[in-house]
Parts: sequence; structure tokens; C-alpha cells
Amino acid sequence: MNKVLLGLLLGAVLGAIDGGTAWFTPAARSMMVGIIVGSTIKGLIAGVAAGVFARKVKSLPLGILFGLAVGFVLAFLVAYMQHGYYLEIILPGSIVGMIVGYATQRYGAAPATSSAPR
Repeated sequence: MNKVLLGLLLGAVLGAIDGGTAWFTPAARSMMVGIIVGSTIKGLIAGVAAGVFARKVKSLPLGILFGLAVGFVLAFLVAYMQHGYYLEIILPGSIVGMIVGYATQRYGAAPATSSAPR
């Protein structure tokens, strides 16, 4: 599976799981559907970004660091808009970014290169 598609799928799944962790915050239980949808979209964005980065840069540590940074920034923006719950939003969002960054570097297939006939 190519790196971008792997990032997209894994980001969506992990984003949905990340959103599901909001159940452990009693004040957020009434907004579960919106949180899960938003976290899934956040995971999709982080996954695509990590996949595109993995296509260009062939470094596992940099891929993990990039995924962490993207996950952190997206989660921080969401937490900032909520005016609270920073740790509860940023920590799982950053972990999702790290996992997606790792997976796209380690398991994503490089794009096939075709040589032009001469």
C-alpha cells in the first residue's frame, strides 16, 4: 500500500479511536458524535501529511517527529478553540501523529518508478 493511502486509512482509524477516548471525560459525553467526526478528520489530515512527507523524506526518526508535530499542531488548534482540555486533546492527538508518521515511513510502499524507453 502506498504511503499516502496508508497514512489516510490509519489516520482515519486512529483518529476515530482518539475521538472515542472523549468518553472518559464526562463533560464531553454529550458531544461524542461531533468529537469522533472531528478527530477522524484531524487524523485524515495528519495521515495524508505524514504520507506525503514519507514520500519525500526517507528517514524514520524524521517521519516520527513530523507526525508528532502535525498531530500536536492540529490537536492544539482544536484545544485552543475549546478553551480547555489541552492535555486531554493534545496528548492523544500527538500520539496518533507519531504512530501514523512511524507507519508511513516503515510500512508504506514507495511509489513505483517507471523508466522511460530510450
